[in-house]
Amino acid sequence: MSAARILVVDDEADIRGLVKEILSEEGYEVDVAANGAEARALRQRHQPDLVLLDIWMPDVDGITLLREWSSTTANSCAVVMMSGHGTVDTAVEATRLGAMDFVEKPLSLAKLLRTVEKALEGARARKTSAKTKSSAIATPVGKSRQVQQLRNELLRHATSDASLMLIGEFGSGREAFARFVHDHGSRAAKPFVAIVSSALRELDAETALFGQGDRGGMIEEVSDGTLFINEIGDLPPAAQRALLGLLETRSYSRLGDSKSRPFHARIICSAQPDIEQGVLRHDLLSHLSAALTRVPPLREYAEDVPDLLRHHVDRVVDGEGLTFRRFSIAAQNRLRNYPWPGNVQELRTMVRRLLLQGGGEEVSLEEIERELSQAAPPAETLVKQDLLALGLREAREHFERAYLQQQLLLCHGKVGQLAKRVGMERTHLYRKLRALGVDFRSVSDDVEA
Repeated sequence: MSAARILVVDDEADIRGLVKEILSEEGYEVDVAANGAEARALRQRHQPDLVLLDIWMPDVDGITLLREWSSTTANSCAVVMMSGHGTVDTAVEATRLGAMDFVEKPLSLAKLLRTVEKALEGARARKTSAKTKSSAIATPVGKSRQVQQLRNELLRHATSDASLMLIGEFGSGREAFARFVHDHGSRAAKPFVAIVSSALRELDAETALFGQGDRGGMIEEVSDGTLFINEIGDLPPAAQRALLGLLETRSYSRLGDSKSRPFHARIICSAQPDIEQGVLRHDLLSHLSAALTRVPPLREYAEDVPDLLRHHVDRVVDGEGLTFRRFSIAAQNRLRNYPWPGNVQELRTMVRRLLLQGGGEEVSLEEIERELSQAAPPAETLVKQDLLALGLREAREHFERAYLQQQLLLCHGKVGQLAKRVGMERTHLYRKLRALGVDFRSVSDDVEA
Protein backbone atom coordinates (compact mmCIF):
# COMPACT_ATOMS: atom_id res chain seq x y z
CA MET A 1 0.00 0.00 0.00
CA SER A 2 1.38 3.42 -0.98
CA ALA A 3 1.94 6.01 1.73
CA ALA A 4 -0.88 8.46 2.38
CA ARG A 5 -0.30 11.95 0.97
CA ILE A 6 -0.92 14.91 3.29
CA LEU A 7 -1.13 18.58 2.37
CA VAL A 8 -0.17 21.03 5.15
CA VAL A 9 -1.56 24.56 4.65
CA ASP A 10 -0.22 27.21 7.05
CA ASP A 11 1.18 30.71 6.58
CA GLU A 12 3.82 30.20 9.30
CA ALA A 13 6.98 28.72 7.80
CA ASP A 14 8.15 27.25 11.13
CA ILE A 15 4.93 25.29 11.58
CA ARG A 16 4.96 24.07 7.98
CA GLY A 17 8.52 22.86 8.33
CA LEU A 18 7.99 21.19 11.70
CA VAL A 19 4.80 19.38 10.68
CA LYS A 20 6.33 18.24 7.38
CA GLU A 21 9.39 16.87 9.19
CA ILE A 22 7.32 14.96 11.76
CA LEU A 23 4.87 13.51 9.25
CA SER A 24 7.61 12.59 6.80
CA GLU A 25 9.40 10.65 9.54
CA GLU A 26 6.14 8.75 10.08
CA GLY A 27 6.24 7.63 6.45
CA TYR A 28 3.71 10.03 4.92
CA GLU A 29 4.15 11.91 1.64
CA VAL A 30 3.89 15.59 2.59
CA ASP A 31 3.30 18.76 0.55
CA VAL A 32 3.19 22.23 2.09
CA ALA A 33 1.39 25.43 1.07
CA ALA A 34 1.78 28.92 2.53
CA ASN A 35 -1.56 30.33 1.37
CA GLY A 36 -4.88 29.53 -0.25
CA ALA A 37 -3.67 29.87 -3.83
CA GLU A 38 -0.85 27.35 -3.30
CA ALA A 39 -3.25 25.04 -1.46
CA ARG A 40 -5.73 25.04 -4.37
CA ALA A 41 -3.00 24.27 -6.89
CA LEU A 42 -1.40 21.46 -4.84
CA ARG A 43 -4.75 19.90 -3.97
CA GLN A 44 -5.77 19.82 -7.62
CA ARG A 45 -2.37 18.49 -8.76
CA HIS A 46 -1.75 15.77 -6.16
CA GLN A 47 -5.22 14.92 -4.80
CA PRO A 48 -4.07 14.39 -1.18
CA ASP A 49 -5.68 11.93 1.22
CA LEU A 50 -5.72 14.53 4.01
CA VAL A 51 -5.40 18.32 4.30
CA LEU A 52 -4.25 20.00 7.53
CA LEU A 53 -5.75 23.44 6.99
CA ASP A 54 -4.95 26.59 8.97
CA ILE A 55 -7.88 28.94 9.52
CA TRP A 56 -6.08 32.29 9.40
CA MET A 57 -4.09 32.99 6.22
CA PRO A 58 -3.22 36.21 4.36
CA ASP A 59 -5.17 35.71 1.12
CA VAL A 60 -8.16 33.58 2.09
CA ASP A 61 -9.27 32.08 5.41
CA GLY A 62 -9.43 28.32 5.86
CA ILE A 63 -13.20 28.25 6.40
CA THR A 64 -13.76 29.95 3.04
CA LEU A 65 -11.41 27.47 1.38
CA LEU A 66 -13.19 24.55 3.04
CA ARG A 67 -16.57 25.92 1.92
CA GLU A 68 -15.24 26.17 -1.63
CA TRP A 69 -14.02 22.58 -1.58
CA SER A 70 -17.20 21.28 0.01
CA SER A 71 -19.26 22.71 -2.88
CA THR A 72 -17.96 19.95 -5.15
CA THR A 73 -17.75 16.21 -4.57
CA ALA A 74 -14.87 15.77 -7.00
CA ASN A 75 -11.38 15.11 -5.58
CA SER A 76 -12.85 15.03 -2.07
CA CYS A 77 -10.44 14.33 0.78
CA ALA A 78 -10.37 14.46 4.56
CA VAL A 79 -9.75 17.89 6.14
CA VAL A 80 -8.54 18.70 9.67
CA MET A 81 -8.62 22.37 10.71
CA MET A 82 -5.81 24.04 12.70
CA SER A 83 -6.00 27.31 14.63
CA GLY A 84 -4.47 29.16 17.54
CA HIS A 85 -7.55 31.34 17.95
CA GLY A 86 -10.40 28.91 17.39
CA THR A 87 -13.89 29.50 18.72
CA VAL A 88 -16.79 27.14 19.24
CA ASP A 89 -18.66 28.79 16.35
CA THR A 90 -15.68 28.30 14.05
CA ALA A 91 -15.37 24.64 15.02
CA VAL A 92 -19.10 24.08 14.46
CA GLU A 93 -18.97 25.76 11.05
CA ALA A 94 -15.92 23.72 10.02
CA THR A 95 -17.64 20.48 11.06
CA ARG A 96 -20.79 21.46 9.19
CA LEU A 97 -18.73 21.97 6.04
CA GLY A 98 -17.18 18.51 6.35
CA ALA A 99 -14.02 18.92 8.43
CA MET A 100 -13.24 15.68 10.28
CA ASP A 101 -11.50 17.26 13.27
CA PHE A 102 -10.12 20.48 14.78
CA VAL A 103 -6.70 20.87 16.47
CA GLU A 104 -5.46 23.87 18.43
CA LYS A 105 -2.10 25.59 18.31
CA PRO A 106 0.46 25.35 19.76
CA LEU A 107 0.38 21.84 18.35
CA SER A 108 0.80 18.82 20.56
CA LEU A 109 2.69 16.50 18.21
CA ALA A 110 1.35 13.36 19.90
CA LYS A 111 -2.21 14.62 19.53
CA LEU A 112 -1.54 15.73 15.95
CA LEU A 113 -0.35 12.25 14.99
CA ARG A 114 -3.37 10.63 16.63
CA THR A 115 -5.67 13.05 14.82
CA VAL A 116 -3.97 12.37 11.48
CA GLU A 117 -4.26 8.59 11.94
CA LYS A 118 -7.92 8.86 12.95
CA ALA A 119 -8.76 11.15 10.01
CA LEU A 120 -7.04 8.87 7.50
CA GLU A 121 -8.84 5.82 8.92
CA GLY A 122 -12.14 7.65 8.60
CA ALA A 123 -11.33 8.68 5.03
CA ARG A 124 -10.44 5.10 4.09
CA ALA A 125 -13.70 3.82 5.56
CA ARG A 126 -15.62 6.48 3.67
CA LYS A 127 -13.93 5.54 0.39
CA THR A 128 -14.63 1.85 0.98
CA SER A 129 -18.34 2.46 1.50
CA ALA A 130 -18.36 4.87 -1.46
CA LYS A 131 -17.31 2.12 -3.88
CA THR A 132 -20.86 0.80 -3.96
CA LYS A 133 -22.56 4.09 -3.21
CA SER A 134 -23.24 5.19 -6.76
CA SER A 135 -25.13 2.10 -7.88
CA ALA A 136 -26.53 1.08 -4.47
CA ILE A 137 -28.00 4.41 -3.45
CA ALA A 138 -28.87 5.82 -6.84
CA THR A 139 -31.03 3.01 -8.21
CA PRO A 140 -34.68 3.82 -7.43
CA VAL A 141 -35.77 1.21 -4.89
CA GLY A 142 -39.30 -0.18 -4.85
CA LYS A 143 -42.00 -1.93 -6.86
CA SER A 144 -44.64 0.81 -6.89
CA ARG A 145 -45.93 2.35 -10.09
CA GLN A 146 -44.25 5.67 -9.20
CA VAL A 147 -40.81 4.11 -8.74
CA GLN A 148 -41.05 1.98 -11.89
CA GLN A 149 -42.04 5.05 -13.87
CA LEU A 150 -39.18 7.07 -12.39
CA ARG A 151 -36.66 4.30 -13.13
CA ASN A 152 -37.79 4.07 -16.76
CA GLU A 153 -37.67 7.85 -17.22
CA LEU A 154 -34.15 8.09 -15.80
CA LEU A 155 -32.88 5.28 -18.04
CA ARG A 156 -34.43 7.03 -21.04
CA HIS A 157 -32.69 10.30 -20.11
CA ALA A 158 -29.38 8.45 -19.70
CA THR A 159 -29.27 7.90 -23.47
CA SER A 160 -29.46 11.65 -24.12
CA ASP A 161 -27.04 14.55 -23.69
CA ALA A 162 -29.75 17.17 -23.22
CA SER A 163 -29.82 19.25 -20.04
CA LEU A 164 -32.01 17.55 -17.44
CA MET A 165 -33.89 19.12 -14.53
CA LEU A 166 -34.94 16.87 -11.64
CA ILE A 167 -37.85 18.51 -9.82
CA GLY A 168 -38.68 17.37 -6.33
CA GLU A 169 -38.66 18.12 -2.63
CA PHE A 170 -35.62 18.30 -0.38
CA GLY A 171 -34.33 14.84 0.54
CA SER A 172 -36.14 13.03 -2.29
CA GLY A 173 -32.90 11.66 -3.77
CA ARG A 174 -32.36 13.98 -6.72
CA GLU A 175 -28.53 13.99 -6.61
CA ALA A 176 -28.49 10.20 -6.31
CA PHE A 177 -30.75 9.92 -9.35
CA ALA A 178 -28.54 12.37 -11.27
CA ARG A 179 -25.65 9.97 -10.59
CA PHE A 180 -27.85 7.09 -11.79
CA VAL A 181 -28.38 8.91 -15.11
CA HIS A 182 -24.64 9.64 -15.35
CA ASP A 183 -23.64 6.05 -14.54
CA HIS A 184 -25.99 4.60 -17.17
CA GLY A 185 -24.97 6.97 -19.96
CA SER A 186 -22.06 7.33 -22.35
CA ARG A 187 -20.24 9.62 -19.87
CA ALA A 188 -20.10 7.03 -17.06
CA ALA A 189 -16.28 6.88 -17.12
CA LYS A 190 -16.01 10.69 -17.06
CA PRO A 191 -16.13 12.96 -13.96
CA PHE A 192 -19.34 13.67 -12.08
CA VAL A 193 -18.96 17.05 -10.37
CA ALA A 194 -21.63 18.36 -7.99
CA ILE A 195 -22.06 22.03 -7.14
CA VAL A 196 -24.10 23.31 -4.18
CA SER A 197 -25.69 26.48 -5.56
CA SER A 198 -25.86 28.27 -2.20
CA ALA A 199 -22.08 27.79 -1.75
CA LEU A 200 -21.33 29.96 -4.80
CA ARG A 201 -20.98 33.45 -3.44
CA GLU A 202 -21.99 36.49 -5.51
CA LEU A 203 -18.52 38.07 -5.56
CA ASP A 204 -16.45 35.07 -6.68
CA ALA A 205 -18.99 32.83 -8.46
CA GLU A 206 -17.28 33.22 -11.85
CA THR A 207 -13.88 32.44 -10.35
CA ALA A 208 -15.20 29.26 -8.73
CA LEU A 209 -16.84 28.17 -11.98
CA PHE A 210 -14.26 29.19 -14.58
CA GLY A 211 -11.02 29.59 -12.64
CA GLN A 212 -8.56 32.45 -12.72
CA GLY A 213 -5.08 32.87 -14.16
CA ASP A 214 -3.27 29.51 -14.03
CA ARG A 215 -5.94 27.84 -11.87
CA GLY A 216 -8.91 26.04 -13.35
CA GLY A 217 -12.41 26.06 -11.91
CA MET A 218 -15.24 23.55 -11.58
CA ILE A 219 -16.14 23.73 -15.27
CA GLU A 220 -12.63 22.66 -16.20
CA GLU A 221 -12.71 19.96 -13.56
CA VAL A 222 -15.82 18.33 -15.02
CA SER A 223 -14.26 18.23 -18.51
CA ASP A 224 -16.70 16.29 -20.72
CA GLY A 225 -18.42 14.52 -17.84
CA THR A 226 -21.58 15.56 -15.97
CA LEU A 227 -22.04 18.77 -13.99
CA PHE A 228 -24.75 18.48 -11.34
CA ILE A 229 -26.08 21.76 -9.92
CA ASN A 230 -27.94 21.20 -6.66
CA GLU A 231 -30.92 23.51 -5.98
CA ILE A 232 -30.56 25.64 -9.10
CA GLY A 233 -32.99 28.17 -7.63
CA ASP A 234 -30.36 29.18 -5.05
CA LEU A 235 -27.79 30.30 -7.65
CA PRO A 236 -26.75 33.94 -7.05
CA PRO A 237 -27.34 36.37 -9.97
CA ALA A 238 -23.65 36.45 -10.98
CA ALA A 239 -23.56 32.66 -11.27
CA GLN A 240 -26.81 32.69 -13.27
CA ARG A 241 -25.31 35.16 -15.76
CA ALA A 242 -22.11 33.15 -16.06
CA LEU A 243 -23.95 29.86 -16.53
CA LEU A 244 -26.27 31.35 -19.15
CA GLY A 245 -23.28 32.61 -21.15
CA LEU A 246 -21.67 29.17 -20.89
CA LEU A 247 -24.78 27.43 -22.22
CA GLU A 248 -25.32 29.91 -25.05
CA THR A 249 -21.73 29.87 -26.34
CA ARG A 250 -20.66 26.39 -25.12
CA SER A 251 -17.33 28.01 -24.22
CA TYR A 252 -15.70 29.92 -21.36
CA SER A 253 -12.50 31.71 -20.34
CA ARG A 254 -10.69 31.85 -17.05
CA LEU A 255 -10.79 35.26 -15.40
CA GLY A 256 -7.82 37.31 -16.57
CA ASP A 257 -7.21 34.95 -19.50
CA SER A 258 -8.53 35.66 -23.01
CA LYS A 259 -8.14 32.06 -24.18
CA SER A 260 -11.52 30.51 -25.02
CA ARG A 261 -12.05 26.92 -23.89
CA PRO A 262 -14.81 24.63 -25.19
CA PHE A 263 -17.50 23.29 -22.87
CA HIS A 264 -18.59 19.71 -23.58
CA ALA A 265 -20.13 18.58 -20.29
CA ARG A 266 -23.74 17.62 -19.73
CA ILE A 267 -25.69 19.58 -17.11
CA ILE A 268 -28.18 18.01 -14.71
CA CYS A 269 -29.75 20.17 -12.01
CA SER A 270 -32.23 19.80 -9.19
CA ALA A 271 -35.00 22.22 -8.36
CA GLN A 272 -37.92 22.67 -6.01
CA PRO A 273 -41.46 22.17 -7.41
CA ASP A 274 -42.08 25.94 -7.34
CA ILE A 275 -38.96 26.80 -9.39
CA GLU A 276 -40.95 28.81 -11.96
CA GLN A 277 -42.13 31.18 -9.21
CA GLY A 278 -38.59 31.74 -7.93
CA VAL A 279 -35.83 34.18 -8.88
CA LEU A 280 -34.13 32.02 -11.51
CA ARG A 281 -33.77 33.77 -14.87
CA HIS A 282 -36.39 32.53 -17.33
CA ASP A 283 -33.86 32.28 -20.19
CA LEU A 284 -31.58 30.14 -18.01
CA LEU A 285 -34.53 28.02 -16.86
CA SER A 286 -35.41 27.41 -20.50
CA HIS A 287 -31.89 26.15 -21.25
CA LEU A 288 -31.74 23.88 -18.21
CA SER A 289 -35.18 22.34 -18.57
CA ALA A 290 -34.81 20.80 -22.02
CA ALA A 291 -35.84 17.59 -20.27
CA LEU A 292 -37.80 17.38 -17.01
CA THR A 293 -38.37 14.56 -14.56
CA ARG A 294 -40.47 14.80 -11.42
CA VAL A 295 -38.99 12.97 -8.43
CA PRO A 296 -41.95 12.04 -6.20
CA PRO A 297 -41.90 12.59 -2.43
CA LEU A 298 -41.76 9.41 -0.38
CA ARG A 299 -45.32 9.85 0.92
CA GLU A 300 -46.57 9.19 -2.65
CA TYR A 301 -45.05 5.70 -2.74
CA ALA A 302 -45.28 4.74 0.92
CA GLU A 303 -45.98 1.13 -0.10
CA ASP A 304 -42.24 0.86 -0.87
CA VAL A 305 -41.17 1.88 2.65
CA PRO A 306 -40.52 -1.77 3.75
CA ASP A 307 -38.26 -2.31 0.69
CA LEU A 308 -36.43 0.96 1.39
CA LEU A 309 -35.90 0.01 5.04
CA ARG A 310 -34.34 -3.34 4.06
CA HIS A 311 -32.22 -1.69 1.38
CA HIS A 312 -30.76 0.92 3.69
CA VAL A 313 -30.22 -1.53 6.55
CA ASP A 314 -28.13 -3.67 4.19
CA ARG A 315 -26.19 -0.62 3.02
CA VAL A 316 -25.34 0.56 6.53
CA VAL A 317 -24.43 -2.95 7.70
CA ASP A 318 -22.16 -3.54 4.67
CA GLY A 319 -20.68 -0.06 4.56
CA GLU A 320 -20.12 0.61 8.26
CA GLY A 321 -19.97 -2.87 9.78
CA LEU A 322 -22.89 -2.27 12.15
CA THR A 323 -24.97 -5.12 13.58
CA PHE A 324 -27.89 -6.17 11.41
CA ARG A 325 -31.39 -5.45 12.73
CA ARG A 326 -34.71 -6.01 11.00
CA PHE A 327 -37.79 -3.84 11.35
CA SER A 328 -40.78 -5.56 12.94
CA ILE A 329 -44.04 -5.71 10.98
CA ALA A 330 -45.62 -3.23 13.41
CA ALA A 331 -42.68 -0.84 12.92
CA GLN A 332 -42.94 -1.13 9.14
CA ASN A 333 -46.67 -0.45 9.20
CA ARG A 334 -46.16 2.61 11.39
CA LEU A 335 -43.56 4.00 9.00
CA ARG A 336 -45.76 3.33 5.98
CA ASN A 337 -48.29 5.71 7.54
CA TYR A 338 -45.75 8.40 8.45
CA PRO A 339 -45.75 11.44 6.08
CA TRP A 340 -41.89 11.59 5.75
CA PRO A 341 -41.43 15.36 5.45
CA GLY A 342 -37.69 14.75 4.93
CA ASN A 343 -38.35 12.03 2.33
CA VAL A 344 -35.82 9.25 1.62
CA GLN A 345 -33.01 11.18 3.30
CA GLU A 346 -34.98 11.19 6.55
CA LEU A 347 -35.58 7.43 6.24
CA ARG A 348 -31.91 6.77 5.57
CA THR A 349 -30.86 8.86 8.58
CA MET A 350 -33.36 7.08 10.83
CA VAL A 351 -32.11 3.63 9.77
CA ARG A 352 -28.50 4.56 10.47
CA ARG A 353 -29.35 6.09 13.86
CA LEU A 354 -31.30 3.00 14.97
CA LEU A 355 -28.46 0.68 13.96
CA LEU A 356 -25.88 2.87 15.68
CA GLN A 357 -27.93 2.80 18.88
CA GLY A 358 -28.09 -1.00 18.78
CA GLY A 359 -30.65 -3.15 20.53
CA GLY A 360 -32.52 -6.37 19.94
CA GLU A 361 -32.65 -8.28 16.69
CA GLU A 362 -35.85 -6.45 15.76
CA VAL A 363 -36.53 -2.72 15.69
CA SER A 364 -39.75 -2.46 17.68
CA LEU A 365 -42.74 -0.18 17.30
CA GLU A 366 -41.81 1.46 20.63
CA GLU A 367 -38.39 2.43 19.25
CA ILE A 368 -40.02 3.93 16.17
CA GLU A 369 -42.44 5.97 18.27
CA ARG A 370 -39.52 7.33 20.32
CA GLU A 371 -37.63 8.24 17.14
CA LEU A 372 -40.60 10.00 15.60
CA SER A 373 -41.35 11.95 18.76
CA GLN A 374 -37.72 13.12 18.97
CA ALA A 375 -37.52 13.99 15.27
CA ALA A 376 -40.75 15.96 15.22
CA PRO A 377 -40.39 19.73 15.73
CA PRO A 378 -42.02 21.14 18.84
CA ALA A 379 -45.75 21.33 18.26
CA GLU A 380 -46.72 24.84 17.25
CA THR A 381 -49.72 26.06 19.15
CA LEU A 382 -52.64 26.90 16.90
CA VAL A 383 -53.56 29.89 19.06
CA LYS A 384 -50.55 32.12 18.45
CA GLN A 385 -50.26 35.81 19.13
CA ASP A 386 -50.74 36.69 15.44
CA LEU A 387 -53.76 34.35 15.20
CA LEU A 388 -55.36 36.05 18.18
CA ALA A 389 -55.10 39.33 16.32
CA LEU A 390 -57.36 38.02 13.56
CA GLY A 391 -61.10 38.04 13.36
CA LEU A 392 -62.96 34.83 14.24
CA ARG A 393 -63.72 33.85 10.62
CA GLU A 394 -60.14 34.41 9.39
CA ALA A 395 -58.65 32.64 12.43
CA ARG A 396 -60.96 29.66 11.84
CA GLU A 397 -59.86 29.49 8.19
CA HIS A 398 -56.18 29.47 9.24
CA PHE A 399 -56.83 26.61 11.64
CA GLU A 400 -58.93 24.55 9.20
CA ARG A 401 -56.40 24.97 6.37
CA ALA A 402 -53.45 23.84 8.53
CA TYR A 403 -55.46 20.98 10.02
CA LEU A 404 -56.70 19.60 6.68
CA GLN A 405 -53.31 19.98 4.95
CA GLN A 406 -51.61 17.87 7.63
CA GLN A 407 -54.39 15.28 7.67
CA LEU A 408 -54.21 15.08 3.87
CA LEU A 409 -50.50 14.23 4.06
CA LEU A 410 -51.23 11.44 6.52
CA CYS A 411 -53.84 10.08 4.08
CA HIS A 412 -51.38 10.26 1.15
CA GLY A 413 -53.63 12.69 -0.71
CA LYS A 414 -56.66 10.38 -0.80
CA VAL A 415 -59.76 12.45 -0.14
CA GLY A 416 -61.88 9.36 0.54
CA GLN A 417 -59.60 8.39 3.43
CA LEU A 418 -59.48 12.00 4.59
CA ALA A 419 -63.29 12.17 4.75
CA LYS A 420 -63.38 9.11 6.99
CA ARG A 421 -60.52 10.40 9.12
CA VAL A 422 -62.04 13.81 9.85
CA GLY A 423 -65.69 12.65 9.88
CA MET A 424 -66.99 14.73 6.96
CA GLU A 425 -69.18 13.83 4.00
CA ARG A 426 -66.98 13.67 0.89
CA THR A 427 -68.85 16.20 -1.27
CA HIS A 428 -68.84 18.72 1.57
CA LEU A 429 -65.14 18.04 2.12
CA TYR A 430 -64.30 18.74 -1.52
CA ARG A 431 -66.08 22.09 -1.28
CA LYS A 432 -64.25 22.89 1.96
CA LEU A 433 -60.82 22.07 0.45
CA ARG A 434 -61.51 24.28 -2.59
CA ALA A 435 -62.79 27.13 -0.44
CA LEU A 436 -59.64 27.02 1.71
CA GLY A 437 -57.33 26.78 -1.31
CA VAL A 438 -56.00 23.32 -0.36
CA ASP A 439 -54.81 21.68 -3.60
CA PHE A 440 -55.26 17.98 -2.85
CA ARG A 441 -54.14 17.07 -6.40
CA SER A 442 -50.61 18.35 -5.65
CA VAL A 443 -50.34 15.90 -2.76
CA SER A 444 -51.08 12.85 -4.85
CA ASP A 445 -51.91 12.09 -8.46
CA ASP A 446 -53.94 9.08 -7.32
CA VAL A 447 -56.83 10.80 -5.58
CA GLU A 448 -59.93 8.67 -5.06
CA ALA A 449 -62.88 9.72 -7.17
